[in-house]
Amino acid sequence: MSKRQLYIGLMSGTSADGIDLALVDFSASKISLVASFYQAYDDNTHQQITNLYQTNANEIDLAFSLDVMLAQQFSQAIANLLKQEQLQASDIIAIGNHGQTIRHRPNKETNITAPFTLQIGCCQTLATLAGIRVVGQFRKKDMVLGGQGAPLVPAFHRALFPCESTDVFVVNIGGIANITYLPGDKEQTIIGFDTGPGNALMDNWYQEHQNGRYDVDGNWAKSGVINEMLLSQMLDDNYFKKNAPKSTGREYFNHAWLAHYLRNSTLSTADIQATLTALTCRSICQQITQLSTKGNVYLCGGGTFNTHLVNQLKQSLKQHKVMNSDIINIDSDALEAMAFAWFSFAFDKKIIGNIPAVTGASKEVILGNEFNP
Repeated sequence: MSKRQLYIGLMSGTSADGIDLALVDFSASKISLVASFYQAYDDNTHQQITNLYQTNANEIDLAFSLDVMLAQQFSQAIANLLKQEQLQASDIIAIGNHGQTIRHRPNKETNITAPFTLQIGCCQTLATLAGIRVVGQFRKKDMVLGGQGAPLVPAFHRALFPCESTDVFVVNIGGIANITYLPGDKEQTIIGFDTGPGNALMDNWYQEHQNGRYDVDGNWAKSGVINEMLLSQMLDDNYFKKNAPKSTGREYFNHAWLAHYLRNSTLSTADIQATLTALTCRSICQQITQLSTKGNVYLCGGGTFNTHLVNQLKQSLKQHKVMNSDIINIDSDALEAMAFAWFSFAFDKKIIGNIPAVTGASKEVILGNEFNP
């Protein structure tokens, strides 16, 4: 029996709820999730992260102090996972650290001179504290080559579903939602892009008008009524009309974006929440049905816990088989973290990490930089 090749993937999404870890074994032909671990952010950390999604006073000091503080929390989460699995740091080949995105500006805009993306959670600090080699900064090289640096996970999804004969969609619903389309016909091109808001607008609206960080099971949205006029106006936004490659972030789909559409609105707060949930659902489903009229749709990410949203997705995609990724023994919460374990493995094995048709980069490249303890 071959020795296990263990890598840890680390992901903190734009919902800024906490740290997702995946312990993955690459010793066999099949990618195997060994264990997962989640460490929630306290309210102070959550607030510090979300405050940096928009420009603030003294933001350089705030961002780079948080860069180190998050790496310290990442290290503690790694230690907790190792303790859970009765492993030592020496058992792990590398950590794939995505970090915490605080800005993603993939297009040249009027107020910036060059596109950029910024993930914090210092790789060198993490490597030193954890005593494990870290591979990180996965998005930068793709952007240097003219790509958007996102989404990257379609390359991992291709490795995860190498032999599917039917069309496959992987839908990750984090703060922003993204889809990967893996055609059953292997002659067709793999496609992946951000569809628009996932949980971001729903969470923000909930936090403004209710107690807590998110709408549990979508119950508040369920109590409201979808306003089709407002929904139609929001879906008319230019982002939804763009062709892929495209990616976005919470610096676009945010309070100011929503406020533009709510000028002079007399809708109840619950009706607005219901309409925001429908916006996430329909912006995902419209893209899926344009690409394929049938196939398997695997859901992952925090949005899978919103039962009202999931029911809407299933209702809108009746010709597709919509299921949680748990059904194929992949923890839906761990799938993105698994991706960054794979990216660190791909870095070591010199496997191409981007798909130019997805990101818009000029060529295929190996992604990431390594940081030693």
